[in-house]
This record gives sequence, structure tokens and C-alpha cells, in this order.
Amino acid sequence: MRRDATVAENRLWYVLRNRQLNGLKFVRQLPIGPYFADFVCREAALIVELDGGQHNGSLTDEIRTARLNAAGYSVLRFWNNEVLQHRDGVVEAIQLTVAGRPSPDWRFAPATLSPTGRGTRGARAASAAKVARSIPLPVGERSAEGRVRGDLPPTEMSQ
Repeated sequence: MRRDATVAENRLWYVLRNRQLNGLKFVRQLPIGPYFADFVCREAALIVELDGGQHNGSLTDEIRTARLNAAGYSVLRFWNNEVLQHRDGVVEAIQLTVAGRPSPDWRFAPATLSPTGRGTRGARAASAAKVARSIPLPVGERSAEGRVRGDLPPTEMSQ
């Protein structure tokens, strides 16, 4: 675990912290097995990693990604300069990935386990996300799916 974050990590954290991105809870430097993931959203089982130039073509990163996938997390990687020069595009890519629509052009590796196959922590996170989605929101609050309290899902509205 590093003590000081990079400039790119701080710029991205400014957008991810305090549930600012679609109400999703991200944490920093979460230990997963022998690794510390840069940013993790347990609800979406997503890890966002920021890489500097030293990671270009790194076999170590491929092994790390495979192990994080095996732990039940999808891994989305960006270069530091992508965050510094195109932060809005990076944020949009994270939103699309969480929504289940990652682009084939991105450095994205989907999880190889279901959420319940991630051990105690993974199962707890998956069940907590399910419970959180079932709790009514305060008036005017938006959920991660963009629904406002009182909105009906599309299937219920059409009936």
C-alpha cells in the first residue's frame, strides 16, 4: 500500500468519493488477497486501476488482474494520462462498465466468479447491494439506476 496517491488518483478520487458517481460507494487502496486495489466498488464488484508507463505490457499486471478476476471482481484499467487529460471520458467509461456495457476497446477484464462466489466479503457485499436497492429512497433522491422515489420500473408502468 502506498502512502501518497498520484495526481491522477487524486483527480479520479475527487469524482468517485462520497457516492458522487451514480450513488455507488467506492473505496481506495482496498486489500484483496496480496494486492491493494486502487479503487473498488463492492456493489458492482468492480476494481478501477490507474497505471503509469511502467505498467506497459507488464506480465505482473496480467497475473494480478487474473487473480482479482478469480476473486470475483471485474478490473477496468486506465493510464494515468487518460485520467489527467480526459477525466470525463474515464468517468463515462466507469459508468458504462457498471451498467454492463463496457467497450471492447477498453482494458477491461470481467470477473470469472459470480458475486456469491467471492467468499464471505463478496457474498456480504452482493447481499448488501440487493438490500440497499430494496430500501425506499428519501423523496427526490436518485438510485444508481437513475430512478427517483415514486418512479415505477418500466415493466410496471406499461401494465
